[in-house]
Amino acid sequence: MALISPSRRLRRTPFSDGVEASGVKAYTVYNRMLLPTVFRSVEEDYHHLKEAVQIWDVSCERQVELRGPDATRLMQMLTPRDLRKMQVGQCSYIPIVDETGGMLNDPVAVKLADDRWWISIADSDLLLWVKAMAHGWRLDVLVDEPDVSPLGVQGPRADDLMAAVFGDTVRDIRFFRFKMLEFQGRKLAVARSGYSKQGGFEIYVEGADIGMPLWNALMEAGKALDVHAGCPNGIERIESGLLSYGNDMTDDNTPHECGLGKFCNTQSAIGCVGRDALLRVAVEGPVQQIRAIEIHGNKVPACDRPWPLVADGRQVGQVTSAAWSPDFATNVALGMVRMTHWDEGSEIDVVTSHGIQAATVWNTFWN
Repeated sequence: MALISPSRRLRRTPFSDGVEASGVKAYTVYNRMLLPTVFRSVEEDYHHLKEAVQIWDVSCERQVELRGPDATRLMQMLTPRDLRKMQVGQCSYIPIVDETGGMLNDPVAVKLADDRWWISIADSDLLLWVKAMAHGWRLDVLVDEPDVSPLGVQGPRADDLMAAVFGDTVRDIRFFRFKMLEFQGRKLAVARSGYSKQGGFEIYVEGADIGMPLWNALMEAGKALDVHAGCPNGIERIESGLLSYGNDMTDDNTPHECGLGKFCNTQSAIGCVGRDALLRVAVEGPVQQIRAIEIHGNKVPACDRPWPLVADGRQVGQVTSAAWSPDFATNVALGMVRMTHWDEGSEIDVVTSHGIQAATVWNTFWN
């Protein structure tokens, strides 16, 4: 297996020492940072995530900060989701689109103040797009990447672990809300959110120097809860229908194709640069859309490239993510399917890297 050569272009994180001490076995590169992908094995990590609690180094979810009088105006220009009712202390999952309505990112927006926002981004150079928007429109706003590194605490025992470190007030945080809580004299934004359906939190660690003290405190407090270092799990995210930007969608796709139409308030989100294009999509409807796909037969390998979906001798879509699910004893997958075959129960074939296998399209995900 080839190794990743370290360099200053590939950044370590404030938690890398803890990740390495915990026996990380594999990484991927995400926003030019190291993202752990395996600790014990993908399946062992999967079962543990569903049963206990894990600490995730997700520093690669870099923040784009908007600060200044025009910060809220710029935020609305970036997304077709209407943010006018969003309150300080709230997080929102938002599609960010270009002038054609194509997806540039699907981040979480964090409203710190009326004139200060963080955009917690997926893997893309969104900072450059936002800077260009601010400059081109001559907005009174500072756009930069702050020293903020998210740390995830995910799993059914996440509340107990977080309460042991931050106090019982964390139990009162509502979904997609955050509170500023103290750790060693530092105020940190603690949100009930995360890239799994098992429940948990994301801690926005502002200041790299506090990273390992927080990691160690969580590890120590979690000993009785069977805490382990973990990472976003490919099996669990597919079961849950959590999309991966760059894998399941790109800037060639609109939010409606990605099943994110409910986050597009195209009539009221005035100012969004892609609004006119998305208004047309909303009227005409997409011709393809993300679906859950069950692949029958042998266990499939990881999907490292799109697998064609075929029916009656022609391609009707592609699988973008796939894995064997131990809990559901089947291959679970996500894919973009043409409208002719996206109905519940449609039978199609998948041309995997190991051969052709039968598949069924579903309109709901497993978790």
